Amino acid sequence: MIHSMTAFARIEVKGDWGNAIWEIRSVNQRYLETYFRMPEQFRGLEPVLRERFRKQLNRGKVECNLRFNANPATKSKLSLNTALAEQLIQHATSIGEAAGVNNLNPLDIMKWPGVMEVEEADMDAISAELMAGFDHALKDFILARASEGSNMAELIEQRLEGINQQATAVKAHMPEIILWQRERIIEKFKDAGIDPDSTRLEQELVMLAQKMDVDEEIDRLYSHVKETKKILQKGGAQGRRLDFMMQEFNREANTLGSKSINTDITAAAVELKVLIEQMREQIQNIE
Repeated sequence: MIHSMTAFARIEVKGDWGNAIWEIRSVNQRYLETYFRMPEQFRGLEPVLRERFRKQLNRGKVECNLRFNANPATKSKLSLNTALAEQLIQHATSIGEAAGVNNLNPLDIMKWPGVMEVEEADMDAISAELMAGFDHALKDFILARASEGSNMAELIEQRLEGINQQATAVKAHMPEIILWQRERIIEKFKDAGIDPDSTRLEQELVMLAQKMDVDEEIDRLYSHVKETKKILQKGGAQGRRLDFMMQEFNREANTLGSKSINTDITAAAVELKVLIEQMREQIQNIE
């Protein structure tokens, strides 16, 4: 299955620590580019996230956003190291009595390193939950790319059928067109009062056949249609290969148009160009 480079996924993660929202979006890009916007305390996750994108994606400009909202009830709390505080008070009192000074300030005791401790949230546990949420978002994101890619493949196949129809119509009209052109040549000879011998007429018809011969272009169009369908069925990152096929289609359509001496062939060449351009627009978004 082919994948689109355009997709979006959003997942919310909840816990006792609060909630977080992952958002992943992407647009078409020649190569894979990843951008992250997340709180500073989770910047350490970025290399891991980047590697997970690299393993799953080949092309596209990907933006990954993390919004983190901590639960106010579980924010860091202050706790007193009672044992250390008691030791400090005992020693400070003893020194004060020896010096004849008794102006012990409780705030000075609290400022002593280690007396007041901050209970930090378990960041490792929170990060693990966030990464689980990211994996879920990434899975949804890839499914969205696959779904969009499937829709694109269907549209491309419709255009490929249109190319087959145009090529078949041109091939079917060629005997009629050649006969019509042969009659025109004979009529021109008659209008000029010339009675061409069979050799001269044969030469003109050979030159006409060479000029109008589009069998090679038609065969190549059929071949390109078959190859493009094969690429679509193969799946994977096929955007560059499909883009190359569009160049090949354009080459045959241009050649067919340059050989046209009939309005039907000209119209077919124009229609081919339209179908090819419609496919190319879709392919620009294929991974």
